[in-house]
Amino acid sequence: MGYAVLHLSKASGTDSAMSSHIERSIAPKNADPKRTHLNQEMVVFPHGVRNRTEAIQHRLDTAGLQRKIGKNQVRAIRLLLTGSPEDMKLIEQNGRLDKWCSDNIDWLRDTYGAKNLVSAVLHLDETTPHIHATIVPITTGERRKKKSEEKQGKKKYRKKSTSNARLCADDVMSRVKLKEYQNSYAEVMNCYGLQRGIDGSKARHVSTSQYYRDLVEATKSIKSDVVELKEQKSQAKQELSKVKVEIKGEKLKSAVVDVGTTLMEGVGSLLGTPKIRRLGVEIEQLQLMLKESNNDNIKLQQKISTIKSDAQKEIDRFVTNAQHELTSMTHRYEHKSSKLEQEKQWYKQQLSKVSGWFPLAKEALKMEELCKAIGFTAEQVVKLVAGTIIQFKGSLYSEEHKQRFNTENSSVQVLKSKDNKLNLIIDGIKIADWFKQQFNSLSIMRDQKETYTNKNTKQRGFKL
Repeated sequence: MGYAVLHLSKASGTDSAMSSHIERSIAPKNADPKRTHLNQEMVVFPHGVRNRTEAIQHRLDTAGLQRKIGKNQVRAIRLLLTGSPEDMKLIEQNGRLDKWCSDNIDWLRDTYGAKNLVSAVLHLDETTPHIHATIVPITTGERRKKKSEEKQGKKKYRKKSTSNARLCADDVMSRVKLKEYQNSYAEVMNCYGLQRGIDGSKARHVSTSQYYRDLVEATKSIKSDVVELKEQKSQAKQELSKVKVEIKGEKLKSAVVDVGTTLMEGVGSLLGTPKIRRLGVEIEQLQLMLKESNNDNIKLQQKISTIKSDAQKEIDRFVTNAQHELTSMTHRYEHKSSKLEQEKQWYKQQLSKVSGWFPLAKEALKMEELCKAIGFTAEQVVKLVAGTIIQFKGSLYSEEHKQRFNTENSSVQVLKSKDNKLNLIIDGIKIADWFKQQFNSLSIMRDQKETYTNKNTKQRGFKL
């Protein structure tokens, strides 16, 4: 049985950096761009609001706050909702992911207030499905610090109404409430085989940015070790070459000294002068020094040989470990790819059977994908595919025109054509024609505005 994961963190400023990550305006390294289109925004933005950052500001503007928001005051709180990777994959494979998302949204609205929940995005382009939710900490009631201030005997002022809305992240993220969130969230997730984490555990969440920083540092450390070993090997080779040159020079000197000694002994035996005997003693001393120098050279050569051998062993060990790790990773990847290919073939076979038994099943799946792509929620998609007529208010995205079109109240349904095809009908016309109609209307409005602007500009011109 896996664990339910609920992580809260305060956001600073407009939190635009996190908005870029959540909305994929900047693609993260650990996301699969081929699956990014599967991500879903599960909270409908108010009219005129286009993204998460604007949704946060819209909630602050419409909350009825009476005090000015401080420069360093927390405006939003991020929540990460997911579970153990294996359990989340099982939930997705069993077709329970939509229900899991719906239960998460219900829990967020019940816990923090429906109006305070301004964004909730499901990410399916990473390894583990998860939800990035954003709440604005608008609260009412008595301040937490008020009782402690009264005990300290501070001067009392006129009491403010406890019904006034306040922006206070500390009230939302108090130690007591954080434990309550973990308990209530675990109760909701229990039906999916996810349990609460250990109370009081010292384990800490590692952010994505920290994970990549640690990975880069580890890579740099390994590269630095390899460079250092190569430098040691190069230095050992240089010292060895230098010693070889010195040894050759010392051998040559030794040969010269031997010849001189023989000559001097012959001359000394002939002449027998004290000067000759003194020179013989000096030569013996030089020979002894040369012998000691040769011994030092031998020791140095042995030391260099040892350093070279150790360096080569370290390099060989590192290369061997790297090759083993690469081989192991390759085997794991091939095994995983083979397993995924088998699952893919099995699903294709099952889909082929279902399509043969139920001709509209394949059309229903295509319709579900279309509805999600243009902006309907998971709950609305279920109703539409079932043939229910829904009333829609919000914005719909057109891939052909690369923009969203707003509607205040439209009737939407899915109808079957004579050739057993499913068509998405909005306000009595097909969705493609509806998008084209909306685009033409906007084009006419822009042309009229441009004509009006040009006309006023000419009227305000100077006459000479």
